[in-house]
Amino acid sequence: MTTQTQTFRAELSEFTLANRRATNRTSPLRWLWSHFIPYWWIGVIVLIGAFANAALAAVVPVQIGLAFDSILKNPPDPSVLWPIAWIIMASQMTRGVLQFGRNFGAEVLGQLYERNIRDELYVSLLGKSMTFHSLQPVGDTMARATNDVREINFMFNPGINLVIGSANFLIMPIYVGPTIHPSLIFTPLIFTILYFVAMAQYLGELSPITDRVRKSFGELNTRLAEALDGIETVKGMSQETEEVRMFDDNARRFRDDSVVQGDVEARFLPLLLLGLAQGVGLLHSLLLLNAGLISAGDVVSYFGLLSLFGFPTFVSLFAYSQVSSGLAGARRILELMNTETDLDQNTVGRSKKMKGGIELRGVTFAYGEDDPAVQDVSVSIEPGQTVAIVGQTGAGKTSLAKLVNRTYDVTAGQVLVDGVDVREWQLAALRQQVSIIEQDVFLFSRSISDNIAFGKPGASREDVEAAAHAAQAHDFIMEFKDGYETVIGERGVTLSGGQRQRLALARAFLTDPRILVLDDSTSAIDSATEDLIQRAIYAAAKGRTTLIITHRLSQIRWADQILVMRKGRVAAVGTHDDLLRTSEVYRRIFTE
Repeated sequence: MTTQTQTFRAELSEFTLANRRATNRTSPLRWLWSHFIPYWWIGVIVLIGAFANAALAAVVPVQIGLAFDSILKNPPDPSVLWPIAWIIMASQMTRGVLQFGRNFGAEVLGQLYERNIRDELYVSLLGKSMTFHSLQPVGDTMARATNDVREINFMFNPGINLVIGSANFLIMPIYVGPTIHPSLIFTPLIFTILYFVAMAQYLGELSPITDRVRKSFGELNTRLAEALDGIETVKGMSQETEEVRMFDDNARRFRDDSVVQGDVEARFLPLLLLGLAQGVGLLHSLLLLNAGLISAGDVVSYFGLLSLFGFPTFVSLFAYSQVSSGLAGARRILELMNTETDLDQNTVGRSKKMKGGIELRGVTFAYGEDDPAVQDVSVSIEPGQTVAIVGQTGAGKTSLAKLVNRTYDVTAGQVLVDGVDVREWQLAALRQQVSIIEQDVFLFSRSISDNIAFGKPGASREDVEAAAHAAQAHDFIMEFKDGYETVIGERGVTLSGGQRQRLALARAFLTDPRILVLDDSTSAIDSATEDLIQRAIYAAAKGRTTLIITHRLSQIRWADQILVMRKGRVAAVGTHDDLLRTSEVYRRIFTE
């Protein structure tokens, strides 16, 4: 194994992009550095521009000092003023060009960071298991994917850009001062040492506070996302006032944390050090002038050099705070990406066309540390069979079905498809042949045609329409002005519940799965179309294994076998007539 392979951690995920750039996720700094390596040449441009900016800035006070001496001569010597003026003009024009290159390079680097990190985070989130997404608040994820990534951009420009630029301004007085008189190195040298000590203390105090600010912003965003996502429930139960109060509490915490950050920034010690350095440096140079060791122009030049400390001192108040916020954002993003997922796509696993046989051997499943949702379930389903899964709410029906396509992985036991453990199947091949129609249908804010073809993007219009016909959806689709090109609202809010579920059926029919799972998928269908939908489902079930989670007796009756769930366990297995005679739990489902 190579050193590079050891350095970059392989990510266990459900989904990865081919040839994705490897990054070092062992720490925020190493991760940011691994993103920088491909663009090192931009960093060189920034460094050259920063050094040249500081060096050419130091030309001005030195030349002004020479001009001052020429004027104080008796008689004055104005002949040297024109060359000095041209030197200052040329140096500052050159400085402006180099500074433009530096700022432009820093801006490009920041934007590249933002783009690449956003892409890496998005790919990582797609690769996480449903267990991760079930536990991770969407609002906090959105805050990290948008605001925290943006903070990393700002960390580079203007943050690090100003830090690098200001660092070179600290060097110039130390380098040029002794050329006037050797002892004039002491004030800038001592200031620089104390400056870095103060900055270390400042960053140490600021770092946990910026972490708190980023965290409280994530909580604020989570509350907002939940309120907006559940706006119908909020309004339906007249809870606007309570939601406003809860949002105000989160906004107040974010404000308080931001005020604490502002308090630390207000006590920025280098501002005091700057005043002391300029005062002490001026006094020192005046004493040397009084002793005849330097000229008046040298005093002017030296004080001008000390004034260069003003730039790093004032910009550091903002720049280092921006760097600290960026590092806090990087820690939060890395924490999200480094969260281990329980599933792997198993690219070398079984990818054959399946027959559809399902076997569960002592299956137990729990969400995190919660009590098991499914406990010690063993059942065998032959290819092509239709099995109805019934039980009271919370009996574990949906959890059991989602173990078949590895939406979740078993905690104990085995789920086998065609006699092969689902963990040994290539995940993409498994899920392409197992279609689940949820009770809560999710549709994208895209055209109806795109939604139906979501699982098969290359499908022809004829195939899409055939699937819609099979799902009894074609007629209502054609009632829209734009037909199949009609763009539906987010989550399909512009459609009725029955229309959404018929589109979900069409989506499943188009992919022609070998195993079809219907999770109470006809619950919102009106009685007028129920018979047609039942016929469509019955036709779709032929030739494929079908699991139906339902309470509708019309669907249960024609199932080959019925699986009765109670508190995560299998309470009974059999046909409808047999269970009515032998299972008290089954009879209670239809009498309560």
